[in-house]
Amino acid sequence: MAKKLNPKKILMDGLIAENPIIFQVIGICSALAVTNLMMNSLIMGVALMFVTALSSFTVSLLKDHTPGHIRMMVQVLIISVYVIIVDIFLQAYMPEMSRALGPYVGLIITNCIIMGRAEAYAISNDPISSFIDGAASGLGYTIVLLMIAVVREFLGFGTLFGIQVAPANWTPWTMMIMPPGAFFLLALIMWVATERRNKKEGEVKTK
Repeated sequence: MAKKLNPKKILMDGLIAENPIIFQVIGICSALAVTNLMMNSLIMGVALMFVTALSSFTVSLLKDHTPGHIRMMVQVLIISVYVIIVDIFLQAYMPEMSRALGPYVGLIITNCIIMGRAEAYAISNDPISSFIDGAASGLGYTIVLLMIAVVREFLGFGTLFGIQVAPANWTPWTMMIMPPGAFFLLALIMWVATERRNKKEGEVKTK
């Protein structure tokens, strides 16, 4: 039976409790690849949020009419349609961003977050709740991307969203715009978030 959850709880689960990057450790390839600039991270996050929300909605809408033996293929087809829409939009209206993101837009199809939410939630819940769940997971992903990108862009380029904010004599941290910089920052965020959750759970148990 489908679970009836409060929209606020669904949203908070996607943002914090079940954040796809921090706690589920999925979808991290693009998180490490595009976070050297905040604008790239924002567009990538919005694109994934769009695809995840609408894919979950569509999967839930069609779940009672989808034969079990082709369920996964249908889900991939649904995801592909929305990814193609995003890719065409970027090529038409944001060509520079499309070139900057390169193959990572197309690789949204293989992002584990989308298929994970379809299988873990949308396949057994109503379309509206599934839409909120998908959007929440995408938003949680976007927030983590921006948290990494704000540090990498500032330290690596001295800018935020392409606007110079560092002093003229700023010495860029080259490592921050290289893959190791993203690895270190993501590990730090995951460590801090996990420690806070463990501490909170420990306080609850002692009450």
